[in-house]
Amino acid sequence: MPFTGKATYSAGTTLPEIAEDVSDLIAINSPHDTPLLDALGDAARPARSTVHEWIEDSLLPNSSVVADGSIADPETETSFGVADAATFRVGDQVRNGETAEVMLVTATNAGAGTITVSRGYGGTTAGELVDAATLTVIGNASLEGADADAARFTNRARRSNFTQIFSATVEVSGSDLAVRQIGVRDELDYQKVQRSRELIRDLENSIINGVAPSASPQGSATVRRTMRGILSHIATNRFSPGASGFPAGSTLTEAQLNAALRALWTNSSGTVDLIVVGGQEKRAINQFVASSRRFTAGSDSYKDLVSTYESDYGVCRIILSRYVPAGTVILLDSSRVSAMPLAGRSFHYSALARTGDSERGQMLGEYTLEFRNESAHGVITGLG
Repeated sequence: MPFTGKATYSAGTTLPEIAEDVSDLIAINSPHDTPLLDALGDAARPARSTVHEWIEDSLLPNSSVVADGSIADPETETSFGVADAATFRVGDQVRNGETAEVMLVTATNAGAGTITVSRGYGGTTAGELVDAATLTVIGNASLEGADADAARFTNRARRSNFTQIFSATVEVSGSDLAVRQIGVRDELDYQKVQRSRELIRDLENSIINGVAPSASPQGSATVRRTMRGILSHIATNRFSPGASGFPAGSTLTEAQLNAALRALWTNSSGTVDLIVVGGQEKRAINQFVASSRRFTAGSDSYKDLVSTYESDYGVCRIILSRYVPAGTVILLDSSRVSAMPLAGRSFHYSALARTGDSERGQMLGEYTLEFRNESAHGVITGLG
């Protein structure tokens, strides 16, 4: 059949010309993907109150740092200040910083913040005892037949977050419902889909960047209740290039990423399995393997992508989210993160009373972020 230029197979002189040829497809270019929510998946359970709470606990610490600026002889000093003397017990074997020396604790004074030790215990070579050096407890040795020590314990902590209401109003006139729309079978359903996409997009952004009000976070008639997001929760493991021994550099490097992962592995039982970044930092991660990448004439595709980062500290999926602020890398243990709906309040549509010739309704959902053990997660900030 010769090409006629018409959108029919048998268009000839007896068939009318097509007055309007519009594809029944509406293209949407606005970003509405939610990669982090997709990675986290649905919550295992809903929240049961607008103030959602959970309980956290921790083990007794097994390390502290030297806090004494007046050590006379670093290789022979036996009594010195520490940041937390309650960490240590008489009979503890303690490693001195990064040296090979092991010390034995012979006395503690929690009130004065000092401990007394026997240096070079077990024939180990005394190292330099310097301010801010980490003292790691290897283990405690009790005397045979000795009385029991005083009990030590940790206090469970109650953490909370608030639910946030996400809503959008839908209104379609009776005429719009009656006419035949191009690309749309039902205008009301179409508007529901559009508004729900926007609300889920906003939920992902709030999960990352949301903050709670500084006063009356529970909300009121004049205060909007908002949830705290991931970045607002992370306080312990915040890394910045060049600060506190963290590798310098305005562009994310593998050394920086490994330093952050190592710190998280050292200080918590968390297992980081998600690295959430924006476009700039994703490109930097792709460059980790640039020097070893090869391209031959026999291949017609060039791959420049790192979607999984495997290191000594675990296997991490790399999530590209446009809602992560520039210069920021978020390190998450996804087993401790959950985007939870309030029971019965996941995204849904409710029709509103008619007051005229239109159909009105509201798309609504109420969600919160459960972010357990914030010290199991980390964030790198300040990248260029």
